[in-house]
Order: sequence, then C-alpha cells, then structure tokens
Amino acid sequence: MNTHSKSEKAEAKPDKAVRIKDAATRVFANKGFYNSTIADVAKVAEVAEGTIYLYFKNKDDLLISIFEGSMDFFIQQVTQEIATVKNPEDKLKKFISLHLRLVQENPDLAQVLQIELRQSTKFMKEYEGGKFGDYLNVVRNILEEGREQGVFRKDIEPRILRRTIFGAVDEMALDWLLMPKKKYTLEACAEQLSALFLKGIIN
Repeated sequence: MNTHSKSEKAEAKPDKAVRIKDAATRVFANKGFYNSTIADVAKVAEVAEGTIYLYFKNKDDLLISIFEGSMDFFIQQVTQEIATVKNPEDKLKKFISLHLRLVQENPDLAQVLQIELRQSTKFMKEYEGGKFGDYLNVVRNILEEGREQGVFRKDIEPRILRRTIFGAVDEMALDWLLMPKKKYTLEACAEQLSALFLKGIIN
C-alpha cells in the first residue's frame, strides 16, 4: 500500500532534482560534459537512471538547468549584497567581487559553467538567454543608477557596457580556473577590474 500522499510526493521532487543537479555538476566537472553519461550522473546521485528522465529530458537539458539554477543563485546573492550599498561605485565593485568569489567557492560549478557549458552546441544555439539576461540586467541597473545620479558619465551605454564588464570578469575567471598553479588571486583580480572600469566611467 502506498502511504505517501500527493503533497508529500510533490515536496520530495525538488530535493531529488537538486540532488541530481549536484551530482551532474560533479560528474561534468570531473569527466567533462561529452565524456559523461546519464548513467554516471545516476550513480553519483544514487538514483535509478530512469529517474533522471522524470526531471530532465536529456543531458543537455540537465546542463541548462544547472546553468539557470546558478544564475538564480547568483542574482539572489548579489541582489541581497548590493541592497545595503548606496554608492553605485561600490555596487559595481561588489558585483565583480561576488562573481569571482563564487567562482572560487564553487570550483566544480565554475568548471561546468566556464568550460563545459561552452562545449554544448545545443546550448549555444538554442538557449534564449532568459536567466543570463536577468544577470546582465543587474549590471545594467547599477550602471543606469550611477548615470542618473551623475556618478557615472552620461555618455555611457549600459546595454553595451554590461556585456563588456561580464566579458572581462568571465575571461579572468576562466583564466584562473585553467591555471595549474595560480599566479594571482581572484580578490586581486576583482580589485583591478573594478579600478579599470570605474576609472573609465566615473565623472
């Protein structure tokens, strides 16, 4: 006899999905996305292989879900941290610093997002950028706020600059991850990138 109610089953679903995504993150980071299989993920997650297909269509869908979950987490974290900061300069510094700090604190996830995700042709061609757009808009909002307050130059274009900032931070995170022997800290990297961008946009 099944003693679990429908509500209990519904509550259990997110936990299992999260466990699968966590397992996939470790597997993709260690074996590489293309060298990994759903069976590998199932083994690490300690679930039946068929169970994964109840939550994710395929391996690419699982990868995209990891990406979107990480974007949600980052946006939540940075929104909380900059909420108490009034100066747009400090908000931009906080944004860059937090991005790189999360890379350092979550090496497996960073490995998947910085390296493995770029190798997914399906992702690069089909992802419409919803969550990534939300991420970029955090930067855009900071830039627009600074421009409105007269802290940043009026002639900057937030839509362009937000991608420039992301590209620089993303490239430095990738470089740091790929270095066998770390030649610099991400804290130092955050300081230099912040100084570089702020020098170019402050009135």
